[in-house]
Amino acid sequence: MIFQLNLAAIFAVAGQTAWKKAKPFVLKDVILYPTLGFLGIILLWWAIALANHELMPTPPEALVANLDYILNPFYQRGPGNLGIGWLLLASIRRVLIGFLLGAVVAIPVGFLIGMSRSAMLAINPIIQIFKPVSPLAWLPIALAIFNLADPSAIFVIFITSLWSTIINTALGVSSVSKDYLDVARVLEMPPWRQITKIILPASLPYIFTGLRISLGIAWLVIVAVEMLTGGIGIGFFVWDEWSRLNLSSVFLAVLVIGLTGLVLDYAVGRLQEFVTHRPKTST
Repeated sequence: MIFQLNLAAIFAVAGQTAWKKAKPFVLKDVILYPTLGFLGIILLWWAIALANHELMPTPPEALVANLDYILNPFYQRGPGNLGIGWLLLASIRRVLIGFLLGAVVAIPVGFLIGMSRSAMLAINPIIQIFKPVSPLAWLPIALAIFNLADPSAIFVIFITSLWSTIINTALGVSSVSKDYLDVARVLEMPPWRQITKIILPASLPYIFTGLRISLGIAWLVIVAVEMLTGGIGIGFFVWDEWSRLNLSSVFLAVLVIGLTGLVLDYAVGRLQEFVTHRPKTST
């Protein structure tokens, strides 16, 4: 019993010591500075709203106007009258489908380019031509092919998700040390085993960097695509509320879009840490 009490006292003292060391960092870097940043944005919004109050609401007015959306994000009040939670899930579904399809295509193509000079010479011009094309330029082509808004939006996300992942995967594969590959050849390791045991583990940080960039771009694009195609989605919600001159809901949508993008990037970063057993790198 005495031993347990002493052990508890030791842990308590150690915890207090650790908290004293971490407290300045937590209070300043995690709480104080981000809070000041958000307060600065809110004050700027408030000042602009006061200067143009006929159209733009102040932060308190926007909060009051959006209470129903905030407190009841998943309501269903008839056809097309859905809470912002359902609209957000519809957009996330499109993004994830297009993004995953793009990853399935982009990662093998990146490996092919990184491992074969002939493939690089053949495919690189195609990438350089299509990479600068605006994602929205693909939308009319997608609508002509599918004649439906939902698969067209997914197709645009698919095209958008290709380039960064291909380029970063090819860079990672081509950056693998030649010494490792020479040792694998000496050991007569078959090509598939070289890929799974040497090239893939060494390339994973590059691959995940490409995936994070592609997912961020895809989330940017889906809002613009849904504005043009309509239907159910957070992008159409932004356009519909603007058409009604309801800027309070537009501000709410902007906040939701930003937080969702942050969560998606964080999720991929955590997946990267789990797969590679290394801290994620910033992009």
